[in-house]
Amino acid sequence: MSGSDAWTYFQGMLREEWRLHANLFGGARFAAFPVFVALVGGLTVWALTRTGTSTGSLVLGVHALVALFGLQTGAVGFVTRDAMRDLLGDVTLLVFTSRTLPVSQRRLLAVFLAKDAVYYAALFLAPVTVALAPALGVAALPWLWATLVCTFTLGAAATLALIAASTHGRRGKLAAGLVAVLLGLAVAAGVPVLDYTPIALYETPGLASALGTLLSIGALAAIGVGTYDTEYVRPARTAESAYYTWKDRIPDADSLLVKTLLDVARSAGGFWKVGLTAGIVFAVAYYLVDLVDALVGVRPTPGVAFGAILSLTAFTTYNWLTQYDDMDFYLLYPTRVRDLFRAKRQGFLVVGGPVALLLYAAAVVLLGATHADAVAGLAILCGTGLYLFGLTVYVAGFDPNELLFDTLVFALYTGGIIVGLVPPLVASIAFDVTPVAAFAYAGWAVVLAAGGHLAFQRAIPRWRQELRA
Repeated sequence: MSGSDAWTYFQGMLREEWRLHANLFGGARFAAFPVFVALVGGLTVWALTRTGTSTGSLVLGVHALVALFGLQTGAVGFVTRDAMRDLLGDVTLLVFTSRTLPVSQRRLLAVFLAKDAVYYAALFLAPVTVALAPALGVAALPWLWATLVCTFTLGAAATLALIAASTHGRRGKLAAGLVAVLLGLAVAAGVPVLDYTPIALYETPGLASALGTLLSIGALAAIGVGTYDTEYVRPARTAESAYYTWKDRIPDADSLLVKTLLDVARSAGGFWKVGLTAGIVFAVAYYLVDLVDALVGVRPTPGVAFGAILSLTAFTTYNWLTQYDDMDFYLLYPTRVRDLFRAKRQGFLVVGGPVALLLYAAAVVLLGATHADAVAGLAILCGTGLYLFGLTVYVAGFDPNELLFDTLVFALYTGGIIVGLVPPLVASIAFDVTPVAAFAYAGWAVVLAAGGHLAFQRAIPRWRQELRA
């Protein structure tokens, strides 16, 4: 591939990415997404600075989130081809055309990585940078944007390197695991790993930090592009019939519930990915509790705080339950929309309930919540979780991933989350949990659960009409 060919593919990939999102969410609504991110982010930054959050903490947190976003974006581009086929139909993206066109797969991967960096630098990182203007001032924004772009590219390059390792089978996966362990040991031993990341480039700009950033990004990108096995084909997977096994495990389970559980169990990662995403929410909750304690000098009541934040696992669990499903599939069968959503609700309770309760119990024990606080937090966890489940079903139906870039849907859903989570979170900072307060929290949880049930009931006729249309 010559330089002109690479430029042609780069332009084509940019157009392809825009058309993909515009077709999924509507051109005008998708174009408004950066504006919405800038407005909400700016309000959040303004509120955090008013509570005493330092600009250093804000910048570090934003870089960490952007790195995670880069990791996720790279994974979506390469790992979830089957899910993309389910969502978009029989579509071939340019990055996968080396089997039909005389183009190097490795060079396509390099172009794809560059396309992602440019595309998301404008779509997502620019509004995130603008959102920090209230804390940093306008003059600091260009340099912040540059380091955020580097951070995103570092995350995407790391994902590409991991995927390249996976194309070499067990040896590649063991090598990747060994590198991860060594990196963790280096951090534990006090090795300044962050000196080779873009956060160091932002805090201490200079030749050393610039070379460290270029070295880390370049090394990961070179490993990913250079070691990717272009002849790798994912091995075929077979599974024995487990329908009746699952049906016997759950009393009164209907066929739709068993199908939902089988879809998750047989997908990559199985049920472990439900626990993994919930564990990330747990880690975020733990970090936020410590952050509030450090900034405000008041430690939130751990039961209520963790109960509220862990209720967000309702979205991640429901996302996995619907990731491999499509309402159109059931048009072939005499199945009611009401039965489809009821099966998802049962699956949510069977899969997500135990995970959320286990993590909540761990938080109560680790942080030493009082009895009243633990009971109040448990009520908040259950009530808010049911509320967010009903809200997600009403807003997104079988496509919760649509919340990511559909500006109107995302805005409505964000407002609903604020209504459910902000009151108990603020109360966990402002008040101790007495027995009387525990009853008040329980009452709020009942109100939220009722609201979630109402949203779930309203979702059924709404999505039935959408399906008919």
